[in-house]
Amino acid sequence: MIFQLISRCCSWLADTAASNAQRLLLAVLAAGPIPRHVAFVMDGNRRYARMHQKKIQQGHSEGFLALRRVLEICMRLNIHCVSVYAFAIENFKRSPEEVEALMNLAQEKLLEICQHGDLLDEYGVRLNVLGNKALLPRDVSAAMAKAEDMTRHNNRAILNLCMPYAARNDIATAVSSAVHNALEKDDTTGEIMEDDIDARMMTSVAGSPPLDILVRTSGVKRLSDYLLWQCCEDTQLQFSSTYWPDFSLRDFIPIILDYQQKVWSS
Repeated sequence: MIFQLISRCCSWLADTAASNAQRLLLAVLAAGPIPRHVAFVMDGNRRYARMHQKKIQQGHSEGFLALRRVLEICMRLNIHCVSVYAFAIENFKRSPEEVEALMNLAQEKLLEICQHGDLLDEYGVRLNVLGNKALLPRDVSAAMAKAEDMTRHNNRAILNLCMPYAARNDIATAVSSAVHNALEKDDTTGEIMEDDIDARMMTSVAGSPPLDILVRTSGVKRLSDYLLWQCCEDTQLQFSSTYWPDFSLRDFIPIILDYQQKVWSS
């Protein structure tokens, strides 16, 4: 009995020390230049599940826990906007079972993190769901609309949940909107400028600042049709070999330090 009590006390002390050390480290990092907008391609959930001999759905579920963890780190660093690639339009080609599991997970967890007193409410984060939402099942679309409405009053930070998203669809929609606007104005010049398209990109409509860093996990080095317009010459591309469910502060620190070094040297 005494040994169990001592063990629990030691475990509590270790957890407390680790938590305090993390807070101190984040405070030190936040004292330097901090990106305003970081995007993540949350890759590796399925390979993580296979590696740990778990069901694919469990890999996606643990990927959601990683999202909560990384989002809180970003909020403590005072990163204003976080965008995550939650579901690509191409992902509808996966097995019906996996697609349904992902939709159910999104529906359940979105409402969960938007509840009063939870993560988004605690840090004043406004949720935006970006993508071709007409492709979503009706109940999932309704849950997302409710989640967005629940955080509409938040104004300290932004979480862009890109689902179902494709950069080519984003660009095509923005161009179509710019053309439609020019025709409505009866613009005889017919000239559409880059700024006209940029203002209609989904991230711009959602009030997001320019993209500073795009991170892709799992060791894969491609953009997979994500935020292609937003990845301009000033965006830093970072590739981590860690699978998304395992991604943590340890993996994020080198990325932030690299960003700060480049800002200081510019």
